[in-house]
Amino acid sequence: MICWGETTLRDLGLENSSIYDGTAEITVSAGRRVVAFLRENGKGAFRLQNEMGEKRNSGNPKRLALKEKIQSLTCGASHIVLVSERGTVFQLNCDETPSIPRLCINDRQVIQVACGDHHTIALSKEGEVFTWGSNSNGQLGLEHVEPSPLTPQPVTLLSGMPLSQISAGGDHSFALSSSGAVFGWGKNNTGQLGLGDMRDRYFPTPVSSLNLKRTVSISCGEEHTAILNKGGLVFTFGSGRYGQLGHNSNRNELRPRLVAELWGSRVTQIACGRHHTLAYVSSSNTIYSFGCGEQGQLGNGQTSNQNVPLLVQLSPELDSDRRVATIIAGGNKSFAMTSPVQGLDGSCSMPHCQEKKICTVDEELINKWISECDSKPWKSLKREITKTFSSASCLNGSFLQSHDKHYLTTMDNPGLDLSLARLAFEKLAKKDRLLTQIGSVVQQRLIPSLWLFPANVEALRVYLILPELLRVLQTQQRELSVAFAAAIFNLSSLHLNVLEGLWSKLPKPFFKTLVKIFHTVSTWYLNQMRTEYTDHWVSVEMTVKVLQKLYEVNYRAGRKIEDSNFYISEMKLFIKSAGRIYPGNYKLLNKIAPFAETLQRLTAYPGIFDMETKNLLFKINNWCVLLGDDHVQPVTKNDLHVNRRSLLTDTLHHLRNSQPNYRWPLKVKFEQEDGIDHGGVSQEFFAIIAREVNCLDPRVFELFEDSRLVWFTPEGHCDHDAFYLLGILCGMALYNFCVVNFHFPLALFKKLLGFPPTLKDLKELSPIEARSLQDVLNEDEDVVEVLDLDFTVKGHEIVPCGRDIPVTKSNRQQYVDAYIDFVFNKSVRGQFEDFLKGFSKGCPNEKWRMFLPEELMAVLTGNVDYEWEELKKNTKYVGYKATDANIQNFWTVFDELSEEQKKHFLCE
Repeated sequence: MICWGETTLRDLGLENSSIYDGTAEITVSAGRRVVAFLRENGKGAFRLQNEMGEKRNSGNPKRLALKEKIQSLTCGASHIVLVSERGTVFQLNCDETPSIPRLCINDRQVIQVACGDHHTIALSKEGEVFTWGSNSNGQLGLEHVEPSPLTPQPVTLLSGMPLSQISAGGDHSFALSSSGAVFGWGKNNTGQLGLGDMRDRYFPTPVSSLNLKRTVSISCGEEHTAILNKGGLVFTFGSGRYGQLGHNSNRNELRPRLVAELWGSRVTQIACGRHHTLAYVSSSNTIYSFGCGEQGQLGNGQTSNQNVPLLVQLSPELDSDRRVATIIAGGNKSFAMTSPVQGLDGSCSMPHCQEKKICTVDEELINKWISECDSKPWKSLKREITKTFSSASCLNGSFLQSHDKHYLTTMDNPGLDLSLARLAFEKLAKKDRLLTQIGSVVQQRLIPSLWLFPANVEALRVYLILPELLRVLQTQQRELSVAFAAAIFNLSSLHLNVLEGLWSKLPKPFFKTLVKIFHTVSTWYLNQMRTEYTDHWVSVEMTVKVLQKLYEVNYRAGRKIEDSNFYISEMKLFIKSAGRIYPGNYKLLNKIAPFAETLQRLTAYPGIFDMETKNLLFKINNWCVLLGDDHVQPVTKNDLHVNRRSLLTDTLHHLRNSQPNYRWPLKVKFEQEDGIDHGGVSQEFFAIIAREVNCLDPRVFELFEDSRLVWFTPEGHCDHDAFYLLGILCGMALYNFCVVNFHFPLALFKKLLGFPPTLKDLKELSPIEARSLQDVLNEDEDVVEVLDLDFTVKGHEIVPCGRDIPVTKSNRQQYVDAYIDFVFNKSVRGQFEDFLKGFSKGCPNEKWRMFLPEELMAVLTGNVDYEWEELKKNTKYVGYKATDANIQNFWTVFDELSEEQKKHFLCE
């Protein structure tokens, strides 16, 4: 061991020489006023100094001793925290007389401890974080300033995080995740939290500027912080008063800044003292120092401050047979622990360093459990299983992507390799005893412990891992699935949205597994309700609610899997159990009474119904709406008398001036024509209405020539209530099972159901415009500049000051998004709102919201899927035969048309 600064080996009571060559390993820690060491045999000692650096206790250092062997120690300003071999934690306040270690934690196995001046952080094997001591600036991370607790308090906002390191400075604290996410809290008067300001934080706050920097180590000084990334780069921030940031200045830095002078030297370790910093480069076995040097803590033979990293002058007695294993800094002291060259890789070689990681599930652990399942005492194995599978942190740190890809964890990439999880659980499934115990622990301990407000994406990994466990469970799958579903919906809406985003990015096999689990469980419970008349509604609601979320995710993701994976055939059996349904049978509710309530509730989750069942439920609910209107008098029924010659005018007049009850079936009567409307007259009425509306002048709808579809006129001069009345007509058609086709694009039905239109929708409505926008997205940067575009569409600014914002490579996606938003939303906001209001009025059955946009479009406008071969077979020719050359040539050309072109041809 080598030491420099205000402490010497003589002060520690070790050897007189500058290098300690004893055979035992030595662990050293130093704070502002105390320095302590620990031998390999678990014995140690400490020495206390006053604020001026003078020794308070003369003679030999005072002994450190516990009834059990000391595994590690960490110093604060004047206190020492000891961790025993069993992971029990004690604190020794050196100012007290007598100095007796006080028990702090004995019900957890603590693997890491970090001390600030007057506060302490502890990390358990299960990934829990505890803090105690001074909380003057929120350094305990307990969300608010409260009296300084003497007993350890859990930092709940880090629950579920797979942490790899904790660190503490003067009055600030840090935590580092296994995938490089950095959280800081506490005092921030000089920017030592790296958050871009100088406001204290009372809870763990992500340092977003370090995202994707692949951080692997953090060290804190009194008011500055240093971080080391996987590539050996060092970033510092906070107080630069003494040059401790290494930026060749004394300026404070509010955000992490690269120490440029260390560029090119692959740093493998960092350590911060009170006002100085050390960096070790293993490839050259050299240490760099910078910052305050008043007590010689920089090791350069001087007592002056240093603003840039310079080499530490290591003792010449450090020959080629020994190298630096670990660097340590604390207070105004610096240490370098040395070891024989053999076996060193530049990281800590101390045996206890390997024990400082939280539990994770990997192949080695699983093989161990399987091999010991029938031989090792079951009680001991159960403890290991419980420790690992009761902790979300442990699972979230498992099955990470290899080759450091997990450091790229984002909202879109959870950093998981789910194939590893699948293989692991399949292997565990070979031992029923193991799998049953794991299932019990997950249900009884893990799921109830899941935190409602995960700190980041890494804490949500458990929600992606657990379905792989549910996949192999047999007897426990149903109960566990219900509990898991409840945990999903206990998440805050913000975090549930993040989870949905992660679901949408899942590879198809894993997404399909997730769907299958909840589909299977939902079907089983529904079958029990139908056949056994048992009440499982709570369980059904939880599982179908998840299934519905997955259905919506699947739709937004462009249908990763077929919709049929979500349909529950049990729904049809529910309806069939009520007896055959006859249209117009108003006593239907009495027939389906045993199942009506369940069916009504389940309509809130339309993803589980196929199209046929949705149509049937829509019809059933129409009758429910009508039968619920007990006070309706016959004179208020929905009867409409019109003249064919003035059909549209008469209809609009009727809607404006009468008060029809839209709950009643529509009955249309053409003047001077006989006949009773049994549905055919109404259908003819809507077919004529559609043609007349599209011929209105001035037009209510704008016709797009290249698609033959219509959209709301942005600046129409039509009657002020035209869109409202046309909305009523469309709603009436839907409610009365009539087809009316105004040639709307799918975008309208998306908007009706709350789905945002996309570039694909613009491509359907206006292919030429859409291609132009796609070209903007695809073009090289130079070409985009040449296009000379700004944020306007047809003279309208689509963002504030749009004329002054040129479209560039960096903002072109924003331009395209704003363009689409303008076409489908902003330019027609009033028109669409009126249409929607009228649509809801004309269709009082709100169950139309069960349909997907494509389904609603098909119901209202007719089947949009054409059987082209059937059309060819059934076509009749006048003056020609099917075998004629002209006919054959026609079909050859027709077959080469796209789907949309074929439809447009038929519309001409």
